[in-house]
Amino acid sequence: MIDLDLVREHPEQVEANLARRRRPEYLTQFAAVRSLDTDWRASVRIADDLRRRRNELSRQIAEARTHGGATEALAAEAKALPERMREVEAREAELRDARDRALRRLPNLLDESVPYGRDDSENVVVATWGEPGPIRPDLLAHAELLERLGMADFDRAHRVSGAGFYYLFGDFVLLDLALQRFALDLLVARGFTPVAPPYLLRRAPYEGVTDLADFENVMYRVQDEDLYLIATSEHPLAALHVGELLDEDDLPLRLAGVSPCFRKEIGGHGVDQKGIFRTHQFQKVEQFAYARPEESPALLEELRANAEEVFRQLGVPYRVVNVCTGDLGTVAAQKYDIEAWFPRQRAYREVVSCSNCTDYQARRLGIRLGKAGKPGKRVPHTLNSTAVATSRGLAVILEQYQLPDGTVEVPTVLRPYLGGKDVLRPIGRPH
Repeated sequence: MIDLDLVREHPEQVEANLARRRRPEYLTQFAAVRSLDTDWRASVRIADDLRRRRNELSRQIAEARTHGGATEALAAEAKALPERMREVEAREAELRDARDRALRRLPNLLDESVPYGRDDSENVVVATWGEPGPIRPDLLAHAELLERLGMADFDRAHRVSGAGFYYLFGDFVLLDLALQRFALDLLVARGFTPVAPPYLLRRAPYEGVTDLADFENVMYRVQDEDLYLIATSEHPLAALHVGELLDEDDLPLRLAGVSPCFRKEIGGHGVDQKGIFRTHQFQKVEQFAYARPEESPALLEELRANAEEVFRQLGVPYRVVNVCTGDLGTVAAQKYDIEAWFPRQRAYREVVSCSNCTDYQARRLGIRLGKAGKPGKRVPHTLNSTAVATSRGLAVILEQYQLPDGTVEVPTVLRPYLGGKDVLRPIGRPH
């Protein structure tokens, strides 16, 4: 949520920033916030005036009684004041709630480094690593390869759960776990604390983490309960300190979330209709950090470097893009995507999102900074980045490490987690 003081003190600056997103509805919403806030402040002044008048009347009535003066008119006015005050206070609360709702619907303010663009085709490449390699017409789609290896069953999963789900078997399950453990070990060595969060969140903290009006349609909700399956461990990690005071001396706080993720949207076509790249359920190791405002830009680069290191050690070529205004969601002020090279598809595809959400989430969640238990005026910044979403990480490994005989070489860095196994070979399963 944008700082209301910033809206009041620098409205032109806020409006110009919102205009960079090229979404007229945001400017309309911003105008509504300002109008509601003006009306609310006027209502507060009226309420304050009425309270002062009440106190003044009490004094005047007391003086009149002391000196034997008439009190009837003063008493009549005093008697009418409570009802008038209730009306004004109710209006004040109504305006405050409407203003705060409108304010929460505004997106985060963009970092000045965010490039202008209409959609993801206009994201700006800022780094590359590795060479895509020669074209290999013999490569199989990862879903077909998994079925030939006997390590996945998409048809039976579709039968019992619907599209976007899968059964995995044998060494491929172990490879999934190996990829998670590899990413987690890398983060632990860099000062991150592993966290296994709740897999469900109540609505109130979820509304602090993100704008549910935009996000709810891709989330699973437990029927008749105030609970949502998490779309990423970023969300429960952001809500970990809801309503709390964080000591500035304890920051930055680096967390590594490990969890399944659940999303209704799978979208796509072709290779995405069958396989593990875009699914309703997947495993992910997530980086999350709470930071002092002045250190969040450097910490964003740190999270990005960690994610890059995962794919470097896996030996997967990738590029990093600075996400443009038209592709940036409401919560992030700045975002990098890492796109890995998929040789069969001959395309770079997103495998990592790395965002600085500045004070947007923390303000919505009521998290503040202080020292020695004394609250201050500052709000921490929150940052998040994929370390690895194993479904996408495994999909690119299957394309990158596929051998001509239909087996799959295990990346060197993952072999210790598989007891030294260097090749995935077909396993026998009932058809």
